[in-house]
Amino acid sequence: MAVNRVPVLKRCRSLGLDPIYLGIDKKSNRELKRANKKVSEYGLQLREKQKAKFIYGVLEKPFRNYFNKAERMKGLTGENLMIILETRLDNVVFRLGYARTRKEARQIVDHKHVLVNGKCVNIPSYLVKAGDVIEIREKSKASQRYKDILEVTEGRLVPEWLEAEHENLKGTVKQLPSREIIDVPVNEMLIVELYSK
Repeated sequence: MAVNRVPVLKRCRSLGLDPIYLGIDKKSNRELKRANKKVSEYGLQLREKQKAKFIYGVLEKPFRNYFNKAERMKGLTGENLMIILETRLDNVVFRLGYARTRKEARQIVDHKHVLVNGKCVNIPSYLVKAGDVIEIREKSKASQRYKDILEVTEGRLVPEWLEAEHENLKGTVKQLPSREIIDVPVNEMLIVELYSK
């Protein structure tokens, strides 16, 4: 499995991204020193795509596949792309507050700790649908790991398209999210422009 090993804060700095969107509370003290270079239109588009890929932990090929799928769907391509990324299983586990970061959520799913509608799913890119019930399996619920995670993520707001029962480590997808609800600082129109060249 391909893994991005670039230090997270360094990558956040280069993309002009606040680490809080990744579930990380640290701040980088260093300033990004760029000589007053004017970024080209292509440069801006590329940065938005890299930002989206970095936030959701998706590599180029699957990201391209998501874009092609979003193009085939009804509605605006950019909004569809963001909705597809937001409904990935690893992202939903992160949004429910059962993982500190999306990377940790991906690992939790990989290690078969997550049930979707009572069935074990170990594919982080699995796309959830409205009405799906996502929970941590019984065997893992008692582990100290989840008690620690819940302590850290207690103050995190669960988006309105999800419903979480923290005492049972369970959540329900009430509906698919709309673009207005998704609080990710990505301008998806630039990604669409980049791919439609």
